[in-house]
Amino acid sequence: MNTTEIFLIAMTIIFTVPYLIWRLGGTDYYAPLVVVQIITGILLGPGILGRVFPDYYSFVFNPAVVQSLNGIAWWAVMLFVCIAGIELDLKKAWAHRRESSITAGLALGMPLLFGCLAAAALLAVDGWMGPKALTWQFVLGIGMACAVTALPILILLMEKLDVLRQPIGQRILRYASLDDIAIWGVLALILMDWERVGKQVAFLLAFALFGYGFRQLMRWLGERDRWYVALIWLAVCSFGADWAGLHFMVGAFLAGAIMEAEWFDQTQMDLLRHHVLLVIMPVFFLSTGLRTNWTMGGEAVFVAAGLLLVASVAGKLIGVHLAGRILKWAPGEASIIGWLLQTKALIMIIFANILLDKQIITSEAFTALLLMAIASTMLTVPVVAPKLARLKELIFRTS
Repeated sequence: MNTTEIFLIAMTIIFTVPYLIWRLGGTDYYAPLVVVQIITGILLGPGILGRVFPDYYSFVFNPAVVQSLNGIAWWAVMLFVCIAGIELDLKKAWAHRRESSITAGLALGMPLLFGCLAAAALLAVDGWMGPKALTWQFVLGIGMACAVTALPILILLMEKLDVLRQPIGQRILRYASLDDIAIWGVLALILMDWERVGKQVAFLLAFALFGYGFRQLMRWLGERDRWYVALIWLAVCSFGADWAGLHFMVGAFLAGAIMEAEWFDQTQMDLLRHHVLLVIMPVFFLSTGLRTNWTMGGEAVFVAAGLLLVASVAGKLIGVHLAGRILKWAPGEASIIGWLLQTKALIMIIFANILLDKQIITSEAFTALLLMAIASTMLTVPVVAPKLARLKELIFRTS
């Protein structure tokens, strides 16, 4: 078979296997399709499929096919991260700045601290820190991975729970939006390359200058043209960030963050996010699964994942409960908000991919982070749904 035919076989597998698991297994309550796709990516990776059927794995996922899949995966995740940037609503966060800053700060700071402590524990064993990492980069990177809240997945889960458009849902979006900015800011710090600091400063200055012109242009254009120009802007910013050594996904987030959601029809934006998840993000999940590694042994990876999961969930819940005490929330409110904010999945996986690309973590550490992200996301709906059923009046609290 030629490369095109093998590529199409791979695409068939990518879309068929997770769909059948999700639909026939009825997993939607605890594992939405997006989570099943991530799990399937791990199953199809070298550590599982590659070990059980090495000849089949090397035939389907040969270097030429993987290179083609990676190109699709890069564009998929750039679009997804850009949409997440566009959907940041800092105006509402500013209007409720005391409550938002206290909650977002503690919701990010406590799991960051717990995650850094877990990373320090991992340093006691060789094989987790990447060859190009400084100790502080590894510790801060793992800590931030434990603190991440996946805004796009959070939106999907709150839609499922029917709270997205309710006051509590809008409050949670404000907290997650502030944390999202902090996450990308810390990532930029971790990726700061002092040998290329001139390029990085040049990129940021150019981004500020051209960003101002871009915003003026977008206000002048009609909505139809804005969609096309936004895609051009996304490609240019991603190229600039990667050229400067900050990684193309940092550029994709900046490209979206500088745009206003009101420039676009919200229904069309929701459809775009849905279609990106449906049509091309499964390829990113597969390419992510291909990067997993169990060389240190499955037991060690699962122990590390468990340690990171405890640090992530406990840190997030403690931080939000502290915020609830300061802001005098009703009983049970902090628990609901804390469990929703510990949702990981996509953004943490994107974050971990960048750390792996820059060799700050090893593929074994990446696998442990991936397992932690899946487990934390799968816990959310089963834990939150019964709490919401018992405390329905909290849904309508505005602060």
